[in-house]
Amino acid sequence: MTAAVAAPDQVVLVVDFGAQYAQLIARRVRECNVYSEIIANDLSAEDIAEMKPAALILSGGPASVHVEGAPRLDPEIFALGIPILGICYGAQLIAHQLGGTVGRNERGEYGRTTMARTADGGQLLNFCPDEWTVWMSHFDAITEVPEGFTSVASSPNAPIAALESKERRIYGVQHHPEVVHSEHGQEVLRHFLYELAECQPTWTMASVVEESVAAIKNQLGERGRAICGLSGGVDSAVAAALVHKAIGHRLTCVYVDTGLMRRGESEQVVETFQRSQGIELIHVRAADRFFEHLEGVTEPEAKRKVIGEQFIRVFERAQGGIEDARYLVQGTLYPDVIESGTSTAAKIKSHHNVGGLPEDLEFELVEPLRNLFKDEVRAVGSELGLPDEIVWRQPFPGPGLGVRIIGEITPESVEILQHADAIVREEIIGAGLDRKIWQYFAVLADIRSVGVMGDERTYARPVIIRAVTSDDAMTADWARLPYELLEKMSNRIINEVDGVNRVAYDITSKPPGTIEWE
Repeated sequence: MTAAVAAPDQVVLVVDFGAQYAQLIARRVRECNVYSEIIANDLSAEDIAEMKPAALILSGGPASVHVEGAPRLDPEIFALGIPILGICYGAQLIAHQLGGTVGRNERGEYGRTTMARTADGGQLLNFCPDEWTVWMSHFDAITEVPEGFTSVASSPNAPIAALESKERRIYGVQHHPEVVHSEHGQEVLRHFLYELAECQPTWTMASVVEESVAAIKNQLGERGRAICGLSGGVDSAVAAALVHKAIGHRLTCVYVDTGLMRRGESEQVVETFQRSQGIELIHVRAADRFFEHLEGVTEPEAKRKVIGEQFIRVFERAQGGIEDARYLVQGTLYPDVIESGTSTAAKIKSHHNVGGLPEDLEFELVEPLRNLFKDEVRAVGSELGLPDEIVWRQPFPGPGLGVRIIGEITPESVEILQHADAIVREEIIGAGLDRKIWQYFAVLADIRSVGVMGDERTYARPVIIRAVTSDDAMTADWARLPYELLEKMSNRIINEVDGVNRVAYDITSKPPGTIEWE
């Protein structure tokens, strides 16, 4: 069972039709200080009505409305009177399901396109200029609006690039206002939310803290005790701070030294957290246990599940010394849930705190950050008064260096990677780029390459440097580090780290790759 998730009074539901931008739409709504959640497209009108949303936004999607099996919306949803905004496929679906026509074009529109509004722009686009640049990604196009709708904009290959029905409070745009390439995009979303759906911008970090604390108190009651597994990252630290604010001394934190942490991290985490929070903290040294269970394990999903299960087993042992500790606090985030697979998102990888949990879990989970993105978690941490050294700690996966060592994890491979990773971090911090780069680290590959060092042939492992820029970890771009910095890191790693004779730099974005290698 999972609870302790803040439940705002007002929510905008983003209906996911398989769009690559569904998560981005949800984030853009939240940037307007309106809470949003992503839901499946197969929910019934009754399901939607029970959720009492302030508005619905229908995402884009890769399918054509003409394809057999293309996702649809329960037609009764259109009769609920809830303000609706359709984007790309969502707009075409509105036209198709309500009696309009979606034509099969001879050519589509992809990338930047000029859009022109009608004389008045209707209600949705009345503040936009006569023409502006938007981001399109479609082949089919709306050619006839349903009865009661009007066309309020066009583009070169979309004769009806926006439509609306004032009476029914249903609107649609063919372009993607959620991407930064669309001029006035955020203004279109804000106008829909504030003016047409009459949403109030009340979702702030202060409100998140208040609502989360109330949810935690409701779940744990007056007597329940909880333990929180600190991983060394910002997520578990903020989750612990929220729970501590709610239940005080009834929270005990357990920091498990898995042997897979960054160099010097265990000591720093324990010292920093005890000093800044004053929360009871148990430090469990369990490296031998993790290495024993990971021996011979090389498949990424198997490694994650082993690490996730051993985390829980250690917590269960710690639970024995804490009277009535029935709750386990975790720093699960929204991207963790999405990437681990939902009804509308394919499974990318199991996160140790989502898909990697054992079925016989003895705890009731408390996940106060489950609906938040990473930057929102940092904002909550600052709102709670956590120091920058915790709030701005570089993202670090729960399985630790275990997902940055390709192949079998051994004490020797961990030592190599810890040393190389420390050099990468030192140099990026020294260059003043640590606040500008989302994540930066080293990866140890499970291959050997020939090299020459000191006039002798070597056959050692390569280290891959990974540095990315991102806003929320859902998408990421490789960081354009200065050549001089890359050269300095490479020279130091090869000269200082035994067992390494080659350094490479990963220039893969997400997608198609993930930030972590496993």
